[in-house]
Amino acid sequence: MYEARAIATDDKATLYAELAEQAAGLMHGERNMIANAANFAALVYDALPDLNWAGFYLFDGDELVVGPFQGKPACIRIALGRGVCGTAAQTGETQLVHDVHAFAGHIACDAASNSEVVVPLFHADGSLFGVWDVDSPLVGRFDEDDKRGMETLAAAFMKAIG
Repeated sequence: MYEARAIATDDKATLYAELAEQAAGLMHGERNMIANAANFAALVYDALPDLNWAGFYLFDGDELVVGPFQGKPACIRIALGRGVCGTAAQTGETQLVHDVHAFAGHIACDAASNSEVVVPLFHADGSLFGVWDVDSPLVGRFDEDDKRGMETLAAAFMKAIG
């Protein structure tokens, strides 16, 4: 049985490094993508304060489709280029959004969400896997340290699933 350790630090770099280490341990030896994605989302949602959604949108060849997540029910399908998730997937760049209401074309799956970080995920061959998405009810919840931290976490996830 895996038990996550509480992370007691105010330093975000340390927090995300420890969380990435825990995620790697949680997924170690498991190759099933669904199992890893579900546990990964649960770990991050439980470990980080002020989140109201954490999860994956997976690319099905045409659009993003909701995958394993923690939080309220979400939009099921998102077109590439639409909203924060579709923009991250289309551009291949992490989206750090301090206030989602100021993001042109934002898709409000949960009206309580006010800030967001979305990291695009790619297979080793460069093809799109999907996106890792975290939302907060707080405006300005995420900063550059969170962006880098989420990119580190996303890299740990992609490494684990091969």
